[in-house]
Amino acid sequence: MTSIRLELQDVAAGYGARVVFYGITLSLRQGETLVVAGANGSGKSTFLRLLCGLQAPTRGNVFYDWNDARYDPRDAGSLIGWVAPDLALYRELTGSENLRFFAAVRGLALHNEQIDELLAYVGLGGRGDDWVASYSSGMTHRMRYAYALMHKPPVLLLDEPTVTFDERGVELVERVVQTQRQRGITVIATNDARELRFADYVLTLGGV
Repeated sequence: MTSIRLELQDVAAGYGARVVFYGITLSLRQGETLVVAGANGSGKSTFLRLLCGLQAPTRGNVFYDWNDARYDPRDAGSLIGWVAPDLALYRELTGSENLRFFAAVRGLALHNEQIDELLAYVGLGGRGDDWVASYSSGMTHRMRYAYALMHKPPVLLLDEPTVTFDERGVELVERVVQTQRQRGITVIATNDARELRFADYVLTLGGV
């Protein structure tokens, strides 16, 4: 049976002389969800950037234990799925072409049936041949979920997961988080108090 664990040990992050957060120590294990809460500018997105290796901490250690091996976030790309409002898609390509391209970047080969199943799961069934430029903001965000989930990652990072979503989109997020409990761990960054219901643990960030 596969297992995943996230560890942060006395982690701090900042930009120049400005400290964003410091002294964060926590452990997240298989099946658990962490919600990182706080106002805009409190460091939530910075926290996720540390977890996916796009930024290094100014102090402390971040690592994943996956099936008896230890990974620095910079080397854990194959373990991570990431959804964020600013995650860019190719508007001049169709939904299916976007997934096929991003799968190739990951070294995967998605068959047409797999693409159709993935699009149906995120609520875009029958829209795979449409240009992404024709998608609404909610549909585009659903595509970001398809991208994040294509490789069934043991680590799922969600930045403002329900932004632009209507009620049915929120139901998708609930389904994704519940499914991820069987697969690995989830970290959600949000300033929406309603999303605290997803949490096993809450980390609240603020000005320091």
